[in-house]
Amino acid sequence: MTELGSVHWPPSPISTGRLVLRESEARDRPAFIELLASPEVHTYLGGPRSRHALERELPGAPERWPGSFVVDLGGAMIGQILLRRAPGHRRPAAAGMVDLGYLFLPGAWGCGYATEACAAALGWLAGALPGEPVVLTTQTANLGSMRLAAKLGFTEVERFEAWGAEQWLGMRTPATLSD
Repeated sequence: MTELGSVHWPPSPISTGRLVLRESEARDRPAFIELLASPEVHTYLGGPRSRHALERELPGAPERWPGSFVVDLGGAMIGQILLRRAPGHRRPAAAGMVDLGYLFLPGAWGCGYATEACAAALGWLAGALPGEPVVLTTQTANLGSMRLAAKLGFTEVERFEAWGAEQWLGMRTPATLSD
C-alpha cells in the first residue's frame, strides 16, 4: 500500500449512527482471521486464505496503516474499510487514485453497515484530501458490491476481463456527487 500523502494518521475514531471506524487493535485479530478465511467473503476475491496460515502469519494488531479502518459495531469488529492510493493499478484510468476496498463478515451483510461505513470513510477522505477522486473495482457478478457502488455515487468508467471474470471500475468525484 502507498501512503495517502500528507494525511494525519490515525484520525480520531469516526462515529456514525451505529458504527465506529477506528484503527485496528490486538483484540481484532480473531475477526481479521475470520474475515480473511471466510469462503463467503472471498467468493469474488479469488478465494479465502488458509485459517492455519493466517493464525501463523497475522500480526497481533493487523492492518495498521494509513487508510485502513476497522468497522466496529458495539465494541466488536464486523469489517474493514481500506482507502489506498493505487499507483500501479492494473487499469490506467485508476492509476494513482485512491481506491476504496471493503470486507464485512457475513453476519453483518444486509444491514446497511457497508453503506454507512464506506460513506463515513469517504466523508473523512473528502475532508482530508478535498477534491480527491476515488475508484472502486468489483466483479460485475457481485451484485451487492455493484449496488453499494451506485449508492455511494460511483459511476462506471469501464468494464474489463481479469481473473477469469468481468470486472467493473467505477469512479466517484466531487462533480459526480453534485450532479
